[in-house]
Amino acid sequence: MEAGVQPGRLRIGVVGERETTPQLWQAAQAVGREIARRGGILICGGMGGVMEAASKGAREAGGVVVGILPTNTEHAGNPYLTIPIPTGMGEGRNVLVVRASHALIAIGGWYGTLVEIAYALALKVPVVGLQTWRIERPGLEHDPILRAGDPVEAVELAWRAAIGGRSE
Repeated sequence: MEAGVQPGRLRIGVVGERETTPQLWQAAQAVGREIARRGGILICGGMGGVMEAASKGAREAGGVVVGILPTNTEHAGNPYLTIPIPTGMGEGRNVLVVRASHALIAIGGWYGTLVEIAYALALKVPVVGLQTWRIERPGLEHDPILRAGDPVEAVELAWRAAIGGRSE
């Protein structure tokens, strides 16, 4: 982790599917609440689904939400963003979500989420999974994603991993 980052200002990225189930919506909202409760900053792609649910949870708990938007304008972002950042980069903004995060929590997800997980693993940003992809290939000893059973555990694992830092 960068020198001088205080645990109360950790930036935890939350990624996941844009069109989600009620179960994953509730999980994402709980993740957002827990990040805010700990004083962390929630980083996300700023759009709907898991991103909106996590943003809503964080804002309702008094937290700060940074949305790194794929669009040219901040108006396309979900209504719970504290700081919308329009990039005009489309899905290319996914790497910015990862780079801005000390740890990443993946909730559910489709291929965009898989790309964000891959960026995080390549950039040595810890990844916590909640009902998300499993990574395996020949020669890989174990899935590099830390597995959480519930939203509070997901934030706890991400928090500890973020404090442990990136291995840059």
